[in-house]
Amino acid sequence: RRYPGVMRRLHAIGLTLLTAFPALGSDRPNVVVVITDDQGWGDFGFHGNRTVRTPNLDQLARESARVESFYVSPVCAPTRAALMTGRWTQRTRAIDTYIGRAMMDPEEITIAEALGDSGYATGIFGKWHLGDCYPMRPQDQGFQESLVHRGGGIGQPSDPEGGEGKYTDPVLFENGERRELRGYCTDIYFDSAVEFMGRAAEAGRPFFAYIATNAPHGPFHDVPEGLLEEYRNTDLSPAAFPVTEGGHALPEKNDENKLSRIFAMITNIDEGFGRMTRALKELGIADDTIVIYMLDNGPNTRRYVGGMRGMKSDVHEGGVRSPLWIRWPARLEAGRTTDRVAAHVDVMPTLLDACGVDRSEGNRLDGRSLLPLLEGEGVTDWPDRDLVIQAHRGDRAVRYHHFLLRNQRWKLLNASGFGKELEEVEPSFELYDMAADPLEKNNLASSEPEVLAELVARYDAWFDDVSSTRPDNYAPPRIALGADEAPETHLTRQDWRRVSKDRGWARTSLGYWEVDVRSAGPYAIRVRFPGNSEVTSVKLRCGELEISRTCKPEDSDLLLEGLELQVGPGRMEVELASGDGTLFGAHQVIVTRL
Repeated sequence: RRYPGVMRRLHAIGLTLLTAFPALGSDRPNVVVVITDDQGWGDFGFHGNRTVRTPNLDQLARESARVESFYVSPVCAPTRAALMTGRWTQRTRAIDTYIGRAMMDPEEITIAEALGDSGYATGIFGKWHLGDCYPMRPQDQGFQESLVHRGGGIGQPSDPEGGEGKYTDPVLFENGERRELRGYCTDIYFDSAVEFMGRAAEAGRPFFAYIATNAPHGPFHDVPEGLLEEYRNTDLSPAAFPVTEGGHALPEKNDENKLSRIFAMITNIDEGFGRMTRALKELGIADDTIVIYMLDNGPNTRRYVGGMRGMKSDVHEGGVRSPLWIRWPARLEAGRTTDRVAAHVDVMPTLLDACGVDRSEGNRLDGRSLLPLLEGEGVTDWPDRDLVIQAHRGDRAVRYHHFLLRNQRWKLLNASGFGKELEEVEPSFELYDMAADPLEKNNLASSEPEVLAELVARYDAWFDDVSSTRPDNYAPPRIALGADEAPETHLTRQDWRRVSKDRGWARTSLGYWEVDVRSAGPYAIRVRFPGNSEVTSVKLRCGELEISRTCKPEDSDLLLEGLELQVGPGRMEVELASGDGTLFGAHQVIVTRL
């Protein structure tokens, strides 16, 4: 890992040899993990929703072994970091969804790296959201094939030029190269994954396909048109959804236009999943392919979640509960369930166990293999444990800020709010007996002081542990400039460290990038201006380099060529000025080693 360029070349040679000798690893199961973005626990017919149409996913649920109490983070990037590494998010540096806090430390070992090193073909299709720049891209973290969008979703400041907001005919990145594609993004992900699986099967190699849709995340302007019309003609009023006895009430009115678009995207996912399932059968590998379906967080609107409380960004059940459906006909009985609590950190150790991959070396795993539970064994010997999930805005984890602790009986939480950035928190603890009160209706914090104190102490021990993983545990990773593996780097507002106190994505926001210059250059640096901006001057600073240039009001960018940069860690700052003296940051900065 100290010499990633050399190691990746050796790895490529090894993959060529594995393809030449397909018998290697042929007795290992294939793996498909599908994770959707902002879908909710209640967005399936299988969970009682008779309005959204999900026949293929309902069939998957019936054919799967299921974990009934499965937890994810309340927002997306933290879930993805835990899923990829089997470790609590706070160990990985990816603790938020933007402003440089959704970049995962490159020293983390992913599922793709572990399986790839054991002879698996590995591919990602869709959303990565753990770093757009080297050395944090999916191809740097074990994926031999990648077809992804940038940032946390299409329609964000990380979109490539010409691909802004395009769910249909998107501009994606295939193994790091820009590609203009045709079709709806979700269809492209599933169809590309099927092609990848077919090539691996033909070569006799087991595969790991990670299909991570950015749907049904917003923006909602671009959805499958035929499905949109179907849901526009469907009753989407609150009365159309099940009422859970004793459950938390839903809003009195739905935004039916938005909901029709969300459900159209979900049914489109279902259709893509159905095509993939049929392809596995046609390839003759369905029985020995592990297929996992899960969500990254709760739903992106207040809607049906089986009577639970909350939605995306909440630490109550509706914001953090996901199905975990695992279909593996060769080994797991359809319909088997377990009520043991589990979380996203358990997926990696479960898969490594199922695939016979040794993980005795490397970073410590926080998760546990669920395979004994799924096979119906070891339940009596399954020790209780504390699952702690915490996610909030900001540069570092803050004790007690927006967290939950869950064991088999109890749930402790402090719902201080995902969107808040706080230096310290005066907690308002909630305590629920989940065996008697699974819908979190009766807060026992005042009536069970001994239980409360014990669980708070356990949380404190967890927080101290995860916060001491590294000496600079919550410093963001640095983006490499001029590396051999990535001579061109696109710096976007997704990964910058903001200076202004606003969200960081406003046209007038200011920010900078923490970088590691690998080569002195020379470089060409192109500065893209925010839309509808009249820029009169540009100032660029990086280490000892400082340049100022004037611009014409009609300019949309500025190209600087022949620049030398100081090798080593530093800060890339680009400051734009308008005619009235307003200062703001670049939209994007493209740094190319010539």
